[in-house]
Amino acid sequence: MPTVTIEHRDCGINRTRRRDVRLRSRGDVKRNGSRFGSIPTASGAITRAAYAKAVQAGLDVELLLKASNLSVRQVEDSNFRIAVKNQIKFLNLVADALSDEFLGVHLAESVDLRALGLLYYVLASSASLGDALRRASRYSAINNEGIQISFRESHKQISIIFRYIGVGRLNDRHQIEFFVVTLLRICRQLTDRHISPITIKLIHRRTHLPTRLKSLFGCKVIFGSDIDEVAYRQPFKNASIGDADPYLNSLLVKYCEEAISNHRVGSGAWRLNVENAIAPLLPHGRAEMAEVAHRLGISQRTLGRRLASEGHTFGEVLDGLRFDLATRYLHEHDLPISEVAWLLGYQETSAFGPVRHPRRRAPWNRRRRWQRNPKGNVPPGESFLPGDIK
Repeated sequence: MPTVTIEHRDCGINRTRRRDVRLRSRGDVKRNGSRFGSIPTASGAITRAAYAKAVQAGLDVELLLKASNLSVRQVEDSNFRIAVKNQIKFLNLVADALSDEFLGVHLAESVDLRALGLLYYVLASSASLGDALRRASRYSAINNEGIQISFRESHKQISIIFRYIGVGRLNDRHQIEFFVVTLLRICRQLTDRHISPITIKLIHRRTHLPTRLKSLFGCKVIFGSDIDEVAYRQPFKNASIGDADPYLNSLLVKYCEEAISNHRVGSGAWRLNVENAIAPLLPHGRAEMAEVAHRLGISQRTLGRRLASEGHTFGEVLDGLRFDLATRYLHEHDLPISEVAWLLGYQETSAFGPVRHPRRRAPWNRRRRWQRNPKGNVPPGESFLPGDIK
């Protein structure tokens, strides 16, 4: 809905601002797409695919949706965009309820690529795979504002890099794996060739990959990396697309340019940006403020001011992230304490003891409970704090 400007100098009131506030309060902007909003949203195709799978399995979908701050109306109406953080949470809950640790992969294998909408058709009508990947990089925010896709090219390879914007990377496995498998399917379908990447790198950890999925990816998959990346051999950029249509592509590019102007978001919460930058640095012992500021493209002073404006300090963010990661790692039965300490950036296991939640101290009896449950089986309603384990 357009903004109406009415100037009344005698009143000294900016009517444009008041008009914008009324539009936001009625939800017009949220329903039709964010206009430079601060909360990244997505088209919700993944959420709706997971919802359909949950309904088919007979799960209590209303309970799962409520826990994800979503409603049945939002999911069943494709005109509603969904907050990316809520989509990630819903995927995690559905995966846990179905005991499907590769839910994102399985959804991507079965989804109709045409369900991606305008983005798919602008890729499918491109002249070559390289052109299609460049368009995916530019227009991906139409489908998901929380992930910035970059296209890089060198004399040896071309690659697609996924970077999270305004959304925490820590809690996501299924959404990013959905994107990777969907990318593989698009490249193979458009070129009508079973091309495989050189390598796939993902930030989150996995200790195993089933043989069938290894065959699906067709290359080495590196988990626990410092980047989310899919790399192909450089010559593949020239692979022709059978359904290329330059006239249709030119028309769709115009529509995409118009659509992308409605889906620009700010940098989001700086705490999330800092956490996303810290996570891959921890195992290498490089999670320092100078390095994080460099990766974010700002000075240390600017980073400190932006965190302070949200009520945080760099040390607090670092401690909180270590606590959350430690809690997750300790639930993985095959991870020894020494490896957990290394993943958190400690050179020795003994240094792992002081890790504490920045706002909470643990009673000594929790350490005893953990000792009685060395495999990490946490009783319902309780959690073990990593700082209690030495």
